[in-house]
Amino acid sequence: MKSQSERYKADLTRLVWEGKKIAVALQYDCDPEAAKKTGLKKEDLPDARQAYQAWYSEALACVTQLLPDRVEDFISYYKPLKPRKSVGFANYTMSDYLIGSTVYDSDSARWIVPANSALSAIFNQYKIVETISNRFESTLFDIRALVHADLLDDELAAADELNKQGFSRGAGAIAGVVLEAHLAGISETHKIKLAKNATISTLNDALKKADILDTATWRFIQHLGDIRNKCDHKADADPTRDEVKELVDGVRKITKTVF
Repeated sequence: MKSQSERYKADLTRLVWEGKKIAVALQYDCDPEAAKKTGLKKEDLPDARQAYQAWYSEALACVTQLLPDRVEDFISYYKPLKPRKSVGFANYTMSDYLIGSTVYDSDSARWIVPANSALSAIFNQYKIVETISNRFESTLFDIRALVHADLLDDELAAADELNKQGFSRGAGAIAGVVLEAHLAGISETHKIKLAKNATISTLNDALKKADILDTATWRFIQHLGDIRNKCDHKADADPTRDEVKELVDGVRKITKTVF
């Protein structure tokens, strides 16, 4: 079975390859001779407009998690971050290409093919994603997040087993620690300053305030925190096996979908 880090690397390799194919498909539309030099045949490439949106969504999530300092650059090649007085080569984005916007070249008094204008944008996005891939091969790459993900999976599996064996309170406590560690890791990634020994509640609130969490996710984490508190503190009633299963499954969902 592949480790979490190996799966990340395989997915990233695929993402880089798909980005390159979209970029070369665009290149064939405006500079076929240069595109042929890449070694990729036009008939083997996707339709750029159809393939791009799905690729962009996945690539943006990847850049956000692994290269957060380049997120704004990545988005800027998809859509303008500020209002534009006019559209030209320098500020043409992939969103312009997707809706078929054209650029008028005042020097030659002619309309420019949109693909020619979009080529720089898609190549820059592809190269940003490729940069992440290159970092995997570097001894300078910070793999703490990847190792951490493996550890969280192992701990949740242990919590599942404890709960099945009837040790629901202990299982819930472990799941709570995993949730707290994951939220703390997200806060560190997004450079959110927190007080020492922050709790699930304070981490949850801080991430909501920073617009990392939407309201529904924030409330869901609140609910998980309430179950965790029932496991950690002696109350009138012990947590039930079903409640702890809900906690473990909920924490597993958060660790896989919130970054």
